[in-house]
Amino acid sequence: MTDDRQAFWGARPAGDGRWHAALWAPEAQRVALRVNGADTDLHRDADGAWRGTAAASEGDAYLFVVDGKALPDPASRRQQGDLHGPSILTTLRKPDPWPARPWSVAAVYELHVGTFTDEGTFAAAARRLPDLAALGITAVEVMPIAQFAGSRGWGYDGVLPYAPHPAYGTPDDFAAFVGAAHEAGMMVILDVVYNHFGPEGAYLGQIAPPFFTDDRHTPWGSAIDFTKVPVREYFIGNALMWAAEFGVDGFRLDAVHELNDPSQPDILTELSQRLRAALPDRPVHLIAEDDRNLPRWRDAGAITANWNDDYHHSVHCLLTGEDESYYASFAVDPMDDLLRALTMGHVEQGQHRPPKEEARGARSSHLPPTAFVNANQTHDQVGNRAQGDRLLTLADPGQVRIAHALLLTSPAVPMLFMGEEAGVRRPFLFFADFDGDLGRAVTEGRRREFEGFGAFGEDVPDPLALETFTASRPFTDLPDDADDWRDLTRRLLALRAASIAPLLATRRRSARAWRLGARSLCAEWRFDGGRIVTYANLGAAPDRAWTLPGADLSIAQPTDACAFAIRITR
Repeated sequence: MTDDRQAFWGARPAGDGRWHAALWAPEAQRVALRVNGADTDLHRDADGAWRGTAAASEGDAYLFVVDGKALPDPASRRQQGDLHGPSILTTLRKPDPWPARPWSVAAVYELHVGTFTDEGTFAAAARRLPDLAALGITAVEVMPIAQFAGSRGWGYDGVLPYAPHPAYGTPDDFAAFVGAAHEAGMMVILDVVYNHFGPEGAYLGQIAPPFFTDDRHTPWGSAIDFTKVPVREYFIGNALMWAAEFGVDGFRLDAVHELNDPSQPDILTELSQRLRAALPDRPVHLIAEDDRNLPRWRDAGAITANWNDDYHHSVHCLLTGEDESYYASFAVDPMDDLLRALTMGHVEQGQHRPPKEEARGARSSHLPPTAFVNANQTHDQVGNRAQGDRLLTLADPGQVRIAHALLLTSPAVPMLFMGEEAGVRRPFLFFADFDGDLGRAVTEGRRREFEGFGAFGEDVPDPLALETFTASRPFTDLPDDADDWRDLTRRLLALRAASIAPLLATRRRSARAWRLGARSLCAEWRFDGGRIVTYANLGAAPDRAWTLPGADLSIAQPTDACAFAIRITR
């Protein structure tokens, strides 16, 4: 692993019982390293970083003292307690090698460590991984684990991106989780947040005010200033740590449209280049969440795939009839949008779509299907609803089953949200663990967010309540049809692994889809290696009955309102 990050940030062994420390604090007058209560002055270099060594041992507590104020290391790998106290000197073993897996075989499972099991730990989650592998899951996407305030949260308010959240376990526990996934044949994709820090415990603004800029803004305030080398190294070094030292196979990059970087190359491009240069012997998959629907990073080879919310919105509007907020443009003709998503990836590709005032996106139909991660449910689309509603509580179960089959057997990379494989109806709610005024502001803000929706009003669950968190555990009680859902998921993913994934490793030649009725479709994808033909009735029988002789998998009869069939030729 490169030492570039360590030139500006963090503590590492220097040998002979000493540790090297670095902190970029360009406006500070004095910086010391405090280890077990004893201070060692660091020296300031021309680049604004303070550096030095001190006698110390692994496990010792330390702080940086910046102009008299003792602060935790912003690159802390482990805290002694909460965000505000000492950091712990920590090293990590190198991960065991494993052959990695190509993106063409990806079938992704998104999970939140804190609610995935009753224990809410890396160790407990690791024990469940063989069950996911047996279903046919090939990649687990872990919601953010960077340490955040309190014990409960989604993880998108992290402030110490190098330190695994202690409520989940230790750094070694997360390394063991990654190792268990690899042993089960699954990749680990880590969700990381490089566009902002949480509202409590983030001291970088005090340590290094130039870390942020008032020239650009995000929904969270002043933007992170990626034009500065130490700032870039902070985040690039973070990704390198997770990949090189923990063995993580890739990253889901949160809201890259908020990175606001005018540099050339921009931070995402350099991040990709540095990861692949540091780890040339295995792939590192980068999945970007980009609300702009811009394929430029994928065109340039910087990322592997985009999260495709357009697919979700099309399916959701078709099955539920919802048309408010960002669903409005997809509610006009969700069936047509679904056809576009199946064949082109993004639905919105720069065309004007009422009732939106501005066009969004750029052409994406030239990209391979594996350039898109499609989902019927995600943490965002479930958890950002007032009641955390799962799709099975909003739509006809028969239609949801067909949508499930369509998702898992279409060429785009499918992603399930934890519990979806078992037909779980329990909610996934927004929850947090802030104290005092900040906690009250979060609770009131959540209520205000939904006050215009008469169906909710004062019934919006309090995000700070422990009950809100525990209600979000998907497997506390399973529905009666959980085994049927798991069996369906297993059969669909077995077909994907055996017959669809091999085609995805070859060039796609064409993709087309057409209506067979108001809620019925046929889709065909041709590859150099073969052909996929799919029929789906999503709530109404077709205008003209279809047949698919020799189908590899079918559900119900072609004349039924909810039916599905697929045939793959190689």
